[in-house]
Amino acid sequence: MDDFTSNVPTDHIELTADIVSAYVSNNSIPASELANLLASVHAAVSGLAAGGTNTAAEDAVEKPTPAQIKKSITPDALISFEDGKPYKTLRRHLTLRGLTPEAYRAKHGLSADYPMTSASYSAQRSELARSLGLGQQRKGQTKAAAKAAVSEETVSEAPAEVKPKRAGQPRKAAAGK
Repeated sequence: MDDFTSNVPTDHIELTADIVSAYVSNNSIPASELANLLASVHAAVSGLAAGGTNTAAEDAVEKPTPAQIKKSITPDALISFEDGKPYKTLRRHLTLRGLTPEAYRAKHGLSADYPMTSASYSAQRSELARSLGLGQQRKGQTKAAAKAAVSEETVSEAPAEVKPKRAGQPRKAAAGK
């Protein structure tokens, strides 16, 4: 076990230099930003070596202001606080990010009645359901039951005419004997 741990490089400056040189070889960066890049990579490497997995930016989630919350709700879309993109419905977007609507609301300090679906999308779905007659089965059954009750009343009030049963021809004997 000692052989394995001794082979692991622990020099943070060396690791930082390797990471930054690989990054700079594939990306263009102004010379003025190179010092900031070195400092941030060194801080990240030191934090990881110390056992921390999250950076300070990941730990601190900015809570949106009431004005930002109001702006995030538009008639056609809801603006996600996760990535800033508009969505008609947030549920699928949040599921992809491993969040439930309740966890999303708690994470960003939103009220329990914060919508997960845009108003126009909800109206469109409601109109589609109405046009298909969804949710009308109980009403339809009660109307049919009321019509049946009315027809039974009219039948019971009318005098019943009894028609004699029509005498038909006798059944034919089974053929093939």
